[in-house]
Amino acid sequence: MKKFGIVLAIALAATALLPPAALAQSAPNCAPRDTVVARLASAYGETRQSIGLGANNAVVEVFASAESGTWTITVTTATGLTCLVASGQAFETLAEALPARENDA
Repeated sequence: MKKFGIVLAIALAATALLPPAALAQSAPNCAPRDTVVARLASAYGETRQSIGLGANNAVVEVFASAESGTWTITVTTATGLTCLVASGQAFETLAEALPARENDA
């Protein structure tokens, strides 16, 4: 599961660095949000699992299916254009505790 966390962190970092215009340039991977959400639900059974706010007020969302294990990370610009950032398999939901703080100051 650490692999998914690494993929998510890389995707979020890469997304934060991209201006909205760069996201819009990859038109084949972008569409109005309603269209993307409907496609993820109908084709893959994915629903939104988490959401966050990125650079330039872009909304970053993770969609996944507990049945199929597929997952997709999207970014929606302030104009409502949603772009696919990453996707994969073997999605798992975790609730990990923070590691213990060390006093090495």
